[in-house]
Amino acid sequence: MHGSGTGSEGEPTNGSGVDQEVLALERELAVFLRRARAQSGEMAREVHPELEPAAYGLFVRLDDAGPQRATDLAGYFGVGKATMSRQLRALEDLGLVARDPDPADGRASLVRLTEEGRNRFRRVRDARRGRYVRKLADWDRGEVAELARLLHQLNARSES
Repeated sequence: MHGSGTGSEGEPTNGSGVDQEVLALERELAVFLRRARAQSGEMAREVHPELEPAAYGLFVRLDDAGPQRATDLAGYFGVGKATMSRQLRALEDLGLVARDPDPADGRASLVRLTEEGRNRFRRVRDARRGRYVRKLADWDRGEVAELARLLHQLNARSES
């Protein structure tokens, strides 16, 4: 067979030493991520029509973790301070986030969701969760739990 071989366990590979299961995973993750990016844009626009797709992730982080310094948010998302500042300014202008003095350091401020921002975000998030429930309604609960466990494992390894 030209261009193919076997992996360390005798598994068929594509000639680059990558087994078919890993290639299938790569393909499925690419589809999943493409759809997730598109959905983030749609959900951001559902929160407010003027929002960029990246804004949805900011809402998730602020809702989960509470008030954060802009520099911490920039680090969490892996973007520069200028990019984060621009995104936060746009959200502030729309009344969806606010800045309060950081009690630990008066020179810094903490970004938080406003009541309006939290309400809009949670309405969209709850609708998204409802879509997941409907899409997974015919799955065995053990399969859902296993998928969550495996994704958690993948995410944890990606962070290190």
